[in-house]
Amino acid sequence: MIRETIDRCKNRVNRISLPRLFLILGLTISLEPSYGQSLNFNGVRFDAVNVKASTVRLGGEEVLRVERDLQALPLDPGDMISTVDEPTFLKLSDTDFSDGTIEVKLLSRLLPEAPPFARGFIGVAFRIGDDNSVFESIYLRPTNGRAEDQQRRNHTVQYFSYPGYKFAELRKPEYGGQYETYADIGLNEWITMRIEVVGSQAKLYLNDQPYPSFVVNSMLGKPIHGAVGLWVEVGTEGYFKDIKVSK
Repeated sequence: MIRETIDRCKNRVNRISLPRLFLILGLTISLEPSYGQSLNFNGVRFDAVNVKASTVRLGGEEVLRVERDLQALPLDPGDMISTVDEPTFLKLSDTDFSDGTIEVKLLSRLLPEAPPFARGFIGVAFRIGDDNSVFESIYLRPTNGRAEDQQRRNHTVQYFSYPGYKFAELRKPEYGGQYETYADIGLNEWITMRIEVVGSQAKLYLNDQPYPSFVVNSMLGKPIHGAVGLWVEVGTEGYFKDIKVSK
């Protein structure tokens, strides 16, 4: 009886304190996160692929929160390069995208346990194969956008094609730096990301600028169509809203 009373008290404290804690931080979190499952957001179903996802309230509005699930897809401490740029996204169900426009607003924070190499990796995957084994992606490293080191700044925006052309491969001299560029962005701010895709070309527009911040004239992947996903990598606490996909 005493033990049951203590447990009831603990549960009551937890129910009261958790929402208040997130309210203080400006964030109200759903108590039913989706781990490797599916969830609905604004009438659209999303499937979690190697990520933890939930709907939360941020700044007074409902958004999606996504982070890489390191239990579902662990990192190899001895070979970090080959275990990043992976299929870690919240995939829009029933989408088949080839050419068209993908637009989303996203915000990136670093998790408390983020490793030193974390950069707030966040972006979009597209033309995702049915088994998630191939896709194209453009993502951001917001910590690099305003770094004092110019070389880091030059690595703010990244294109890669999974599985054969990750960032480490595309950083080799023979690619001439054409798959990365600079952009003036930072952590903890909403960034509008619009990708226009036609054939093997993709153009990235940031924050409603009239001209592209990044142009990929020759994407390297095999897929010509597939799903769209909200992509994050290790150390990122990513938020997404206002998702629009048009063919």
